[in-house]
Amino acid sequence: MILDSLQKSLAERAAAWAKEAGAEMSEGLALAAPPPHVKAEVSLPWPMVLGKRLRKNPMDVAKDLAERFKGIPEIESAQAAPPGFINIILKTSALCANVKAVTLAPEGYGRDAQAKPRKILAEFVSANPTGPLHMASGRGATLGDAMVRILRRIGHEVWAEYYVNDAGARVTLLGESLKARYDELHGRPAQVPEGGYQGDYLKDLAGQLPEAAKAWGADEFGRWAMDTLLASHKKDMDDFRVSFDRWFKESELHASGAVEKTLQFLKDRGMVYEKESALWLGTSSDEKAGDDKDRVLVRSDGRPTYFLPDIAYHKTKYDRGYAELIDIFGADHHGYVPRLKAAIAALGHDPDSCHAIVHQLIHLYRGQEAVKMSKRAGTFVSLREVMDEAGTDACRFFFALRTPDSHLNFDLELAKKQSSDNPVYYCQYVHARICSIFREAAKQGILPEGGSLPAPDARLLSTPEERALMAKIAWFPAALKSCEKELSPHPLANYVLELAGVYHSFYEKCRVNDAANPDLSRARLLLCAGARDVVAQGLGLLGVSAPQEM
Repeated sequence: MILDSLQKSLAERAAAWAKEAGAEMSEGLALAAPPPHVKAEVSLPWPMVLGKRLRKNPMDVAKDLAERFKGIPEIESAQAAPPGFINIILKTSALCANVKAVTLAPEGYGRDAQAKPRKILAEFVSANPTGPLHMASGRGATLGDAMVRILRRIGHEVWAEYYVNDAGARVTLLGESLKARYDELHGRPAQVPEGGYQGDYLKDLAGQLPEAAKAWGADEFGRWAMDTLLASHKKDMDDFRVSFDRWFKESELHASGAVEKTLQFLKDRGMVYEKESALWLGTSSDEKAGDDKDRVLVRSDGRPTYFLPDIAYHKTKYDRGYAELIDIFGADHHGYVPRLKAAIAALGHDPDSCHAIVHQLIHLYRGQEAVKMSKRAGTFVSLREVMDEAGTDACRFFFALRTPDSHLNFDLELAKKQSSDNPVYYCQYVHARICSIFREAAKQGILPEGGSLPAPDARLLSTPEERALMAKIAWFPAALKSCEKELSPHPLANYVLELAGVYHSFYEKCRVNDAANPDLSRARLLLCAGARDVVAQGLGLLGVSAPQEM
């Protein structure tokens, strides 16, 4: 990967210069893409960091470093620019070689050979099996599944998990709600209990109950409903292209004795005290933990709060050998994050080893008109409804485009549009168009025997559009690293969208298949192949398909 090798060479020479000047280079100084008006492929702000540290004029530092960078194989030129940047133009031959390398092993493009592999457990969605998955669960699923794919591509060991809240009072409440619908269906007067579960989906479930249900109690109704709804969750996730390594049931946690063992573990660490006949987790005095008050673990009547089994579940994550945790929550869990961090600290782990991501709400529209809640789901729009209408590709790409902490307006009409106005269609069309170009090249006999394209003579690729496309392809690994840093797939989604724009500009200006000029055609076909492969890889990491025809 051209930018990885370039960064290593730049960092080594910059570190040597800094040492001579009496300073040290900071680790993690990254390469940056220059703004559109700058004619370069890489822009370095490093001189401003070093200038501040050495109390030197950043422009003088930039000029010195630019001289040091001469002779690096990938660099054509390095120029200092105000107020203290170094703008680097890469050799066309190096950019061509990078594109060729992409086409030889696209599935490995973006893997960081220098990265220290981390063992990470990502938990996401984890919706209560008391109703259908709602649209917000789709956003959490997209964030989690895309990050698992991206982190694995970079080189980390990542486990994806769904925590099933199938224990406690909710089982009985769901059972009572379903029994009321069952009785209604059979002509008996009934009413959903106060605080029970609403929505016509319970009427649907009531119609599916077996004959034996007439002898059931509320708990049996609840258990049957949870099993049935959990099966629908699994089907929704399969159709949404989300894969979990484990569906971890809270009921199994209780059955194993992990909840009681965790309570004893916290007692042994001196983290639990008794007040008003209840057991409390004492964390508010721990500044690093960050919680604003102590929390009840066991009520005065001896029943554990939901917080205790949640702590026990997180303890199993560390006990299974994971050094880092990623928890993805919906917008209603924002206040839970400090509590969770406090629990991690109480268990004896660094709170910063648990990364909590809270994604914001989604507002559904048809053009300018807001879509109301679903009658069948009750108080929300189900993921299945949106997926069936807009398609999995549009849902996943739209959900990935924005940062998790931003609200998202999802336009159903835009998601279904087959035009460049629709961002997912705009990206997928690039892949389909390039596949069409290759089919045409084969018809014209431009492709070599076997279809393998050699690295082109760099002198053939001289237009600004060709160079821009090669440079954009080179930035794919950096987009993945941005996702890792921000724990969000939105840098990748936006990168693919930008790459699509660069390719469309290239296609408009540069004729690819020209039997009268086969060498230039093959050079441009290699560029097309690189763009095709990177678009396919980017979309794949986002869980979006890359069609060959549209």
